[in-house]
Amino acid sequence: MADVALQPNRAATAQAARKRSSLQSVLQRKSTIAFLMALPLILLIATLVIYPAFYALHLATLNKSMARFVGLGNFEFLFKRETFWLVVKQSCIFAITAVMFKALLGFIIAHFVHNIPAKGQRKWRGMLLVPWVIPPAMSTLAWLWLFDPSYSAFNYTLSFFGIGPIPWTGDAYWARFSVILVNIWVGAPFFMIMYLAALKSVPDQLYEAAAIDGANWWQRIWYVTLPMMRNIIAITTLFSLIVTFANFDIVRILTAGGPLDHTHIFATWAFRVGIEGSDIPLGASVSLFMVPILAVAAIFILRDISKRGNEA
Repeated sequence: MADVALQPNRAATAQAARKRSSLQSVLQRKSTIAFLMALPLILLIATLVIYPAFYALHLATLNKSMARFVGLGNFEFLFKRETFWLVVKQSCIFAITAVMFKALLGFIIAHFVHNIPAKGQRKWRGMLLVPWVIPPAMSTLAWLWLFDPSYSAFNYTLSFFGIGPIPWTGDAYWARFSVILVNIWVGAPFFMIMYLAALKSVPDQLYEAAAIDGANWWQRIWYVTLPMMRNIIAITTLFSLIVTFANFDIVRILTAGGPLDHTHIFATWAFRVGIEGSDIPLGASVSLFMVPILAVAAIFILRDISKRGNEA
């Protein structure tokens, strides 16, 4: 009798196991089908990224006429030029300063928008995203007119306070300030929208618990908001660092690397050397020098993310 009673249970268990196996097989088939459907796009992206990367490596090993193999000769030539190390220094200052201020402004603005009632958030999000949506080349032209040495709107405004005129693009210090300012204006909305999405995912119960414990607004940000947003902050910072290092249009339009090469970064100086100077292998060598710098930054940031994931 006991065996008879156990038979329905065994049958139900076997049926459940068959359903699980069939479900797993369906999911596996769906993932395989999805991969096959995405394969053309993956191959296209790989072709557009991998081929130019290896071709740039090939170009960097050739001489100016691209007829003779010189190995690391182009890099040795660059290391002996003072302008190259000036470009390295300016690229690091430009990228690190711009990313820090974009992250700070994006965090502040995201908190401002997050605390606005839901009905008004859509309007503010739309207005604050305008600098990021407009093509950078177009918005940089507008900034160029604002910085114009003869008809600068900034200098005109400052003249009412007895300040100026300021050589925005004619002095090395102010030219660096100008390109960083424009980059911050263009990139801060990206940080804002990413941080705003992260803020909306933080449970309100955590803030309520912190308030009950007597935490003030700064302690709630430091002990609740930042720990919950660390991963998105790290990923956004890494992405922005890569894009800022490779920035071309802002510096090219605003200062063209001047005065006296004091605002050149990797992308603009690679263009100057490779295209305008008709030395494409040397230009490829300049652009490739970004790879180790960004690789080090990516390793540190991603390692920090994986460490937090393992701790969690």
